[in-house]
Amino acid sequence: MMIRAAIVVCWVMAIGLALFLIVPLLVIAGASFSPTPVFDLPLTGASTRWYGRIGRLDGFWPSLLLSLQIALLSTAISLVCGTLAAIAIARGKLPGAGIFATALVSPLMMPGLVLGIALLQGFRAVGFTAPWATLLVAHLVITLPYVARTMIAGLARFDFTLIEAARTLGCTYAGSVLRVMVPALAPSFLIAGIFSFLASFDNYPVSIFLADVRTKTLPIRMLQYIEEAPDPTLAALSTLILAGTVILLFVSDRVVGLHRMAGTSD
Repeated sequence: MMIRAAIVVCWVMAIGLALFLIVPLLVIAGASFSPTPVFDLPLTGASTRWYGRIGRLDGFWPSLLLSLQIALLSTAISLVCGTLAAIAIARGKLPGAGIFATALVSPLMMPGLVLGIALLQGFRAVGFTAPWATLLVAHLVITLPYVARTMIAGLARFDFTLIEAARTLGCTYAGSVLRVMVPALAPSFLIAGIFSFLASFDNYPVSIFLADVRTKTLPIRMLQYIEEAPDPTLAALSTLILAGTVILLFVSDRVVGLHRMAGTSD
């Protein structure tokens, strides 16, 4: 009886947590179909006009383009640098590998507000103040830990003797890495890339300190919309971003599997 009661309690807690996470998203999605220019719930009707108004928001397209550029570029650079760092750590030949690995993932342990202020002060101290470039470097700091941590975990299960075997067959070291390691670690690359892209695209606490009037990412612009003219257009935009994230996770599940993304299976 005690075991059954414990199982029931666990199920109730799990369902409660799921509702706690999902209900606010459903509220936002519902508000995006409001027929009135306010967040009207419960709905007395339905309208999709707020979705058509997204593209006409002031500064929307430049902000979206900036966020995509920063997210894609920072993810690509992090995949290269993070993978090389993970190889050096996983091979066990790097002095102080454990300390280096901890340093790589340390930005994940810091509040975004603290990290943003630290980067702002550091960039100003060295005279590095170009908004676009500082955003890119800051987002590299954000995305690199996701790649490094994922690739270290992936490389822990990789047999490096396969690279040596490829080299004995005439491949160079770089060629054996590209032909043997990269295909074997494709799921890890996909997982690292997805988390890095989402972490960069959705980042606000760090970006707010490095943006200026003409260089604003989409999350910063969305906060500006809330302050200036809050209406269901912002809920519609949030719903589209949520839908894009769900589609991305669904595709990843079909390609890799959520169990592998969660690290619960080889």
